[in-house]
Amino acid sequence: MKRLALSALACSALLAGCAGANMESLTQAGGSLFTAATLSDSNVKMLSDQSCAEMDQKNTIAPADSTYAKRLANVMSGLGNTGLPLNAKVYVTKDVNAWAMANGCVRVYSGLMDLLSDDEVRGVVGHEIGHVSLGHTKAAMQVAYTTAAARGLLGSTGVASLTALSSSQIGALAEQFVNAQFSQRQETAADDYSFDLLTKNGANRQALASAFRKMSTLDGGQSSMLSSHPGSLERAKHIEARLAGGR
Repeated sequence: MKRLALSALACSALLAGCAGANMESLTQAGGSLFTAATLSDSNVKMLSDQSCAEMDQKNTIAPADSTYAKRLANVMSGLGNTGLPLNAKVYVTKDVNAWAMANGCVRVYSGLMDLLSDDEVRGVVGHEIGHVSLGHTKAAMQVAYTTAAARGLLGSTGVASLTALSSSQIGALAEQFVNAQFSQRQETAADDYSFDLLTKNGANRQALASAFRKMSTLDGGQSSMLSSHPGSLERAKHIEARLAGGR
């Protein structure tokens, strides 16, 4: 059923990208779309490794002895019990964003850290880890691959030649992934995962709600993160309801 659904999505994405495309480019995209529908866990991990490395090349990473890096180390120290091999770094940029990939690559933007306290950043990172643990990032990578293929950015790449993707192709795929949108159901599930993870680690759960309240002031497309994470105020209320209900 999942493969059928993804195949249907691939067809929709291909049709959406058909404007002005010739038959040769559509045929090439079709091969890549089939690849997206058959991506295995190992394929997704490999693409995540490549995409994360490409994003690291394009961004300025905070040095290990910087305030940002030390803050993130403190944040991550309170996020144990995930069972995931996490690799977290800070991108020095004014953008307000954070994301995680299926390989455990976690990237937090300094603009987000400037806005939030360490406890609040921990709640947000817990949310991003939730997307990984719950399988959302695997699906997002498949969708990113589908979208890039439909736009003719990946040529006729098949599963056997994923390792041959160029730097520009990996860059296009990474951008598609970072800008991916999750469903409201997935967002709520990731919020609940973060809340439960904070509980397991004895961390400040109220900070998750206050983080959403702070970010709600940026709603309206003013940050790349919030364009794909809608309804910050409602999400804060959901966490506050869980706190009030003792659950």
